[in-house]
Amino acid sequence: MKEKTAVKGQAAEVAARQYLEQHGLKFVEQNARYRFGEIDLIMRDGNDWVFVEVKYRSHTQYGGAVNALSVAQTERLRKAANHYIQLNRIDAICRFDVIAADPAGIQWIRDAF
Repeated sequence: MKEKTAVKGQAAEVAARQYLEQHGLKFVEQNARYRFGEIDLIMRDGNDWVFVEVKYRSHTQYGGAVNALSVAQTERLRKAANHYIQLNRIDAICRFDVIAADPAGIQWIRDAF
């Protein structure tokens, strides 16, 4: 069952990337992993850097994908993004977006946290 979920999650990341590119963002990197967290997508929106968390849920019950992001996950994403910013010496505006995908479609939440 985990393999099915992982495949659907990867498909959601591909769909999220395509969705964001269709809305004018430029792809930089996918699945930047560090021991304390992972960044699903790193994009550019003009001069701004965008760190994207992709959430996929196969059902819309319990609030669906939109409500699937925990406080602990946002903290891990912040740590990973901070590390990425330091490693790449980024001196620009950065933001955190969420792409929530479920059977109802894709929702893009800009400046999610």
